[in-house]
Amino acid sequence: MTDSTFTVERSTTVAAPPSAIYPLLVDFRRWQEWSPWEGLDPAMRRTYSGAPSGPGAVYGWSGNRKAGQGRMEITEATPDEQVAIDLAFDRPFRSRNVIRLALRPQDGGTGVTWAMTGPRPLLMRLLGFVFSMDKIVGKDFDRGLAQLKAVAEA
Repeated sequence: MTDSTFTVERSTTVAAPPSAIYPLLVDFRRWQEWSPWEGLDPAMRRTYSGAPSGPGAVYGWSGNRKAGQGRMEITEATPDEQVAIDLAFDRPFRSRNVIRLALRPQDGGTGVTWAMTGPRPLLMRLLGFVFSMDKIVGKDFDRGLAQLKAVAEA
């Protein structure tokens, strides 16, 4: 990580094989089951286009002030191993980030790592820890991983 980029990363262990978790990641329609942001706006508008899942699958949303507006597109997917996503926010602020969800088998289940990397604008660099992306989205990643764990283990 350089001064001009940020990375937020969280991990958990899920008591399920990668084959039980991967379908929840690679199909945006399944994100409603575990994503920490799905409940921010009950009236949120969702659109799905492109491939039904995997590379080329696109998920767009538009919601209230908390949910904002944006678009995600799966750019890479390796079954039972990883999913890479291009994330673009339009509201409440413009940004473009890369998300990686990685699965690695381990004793008793699967290690799941959720990472997001993107540019750190000058204002964010100047204000340092006040606008730390880790503080802003880290707890959402923790909550999303806990919800993913609950769904995959059910």
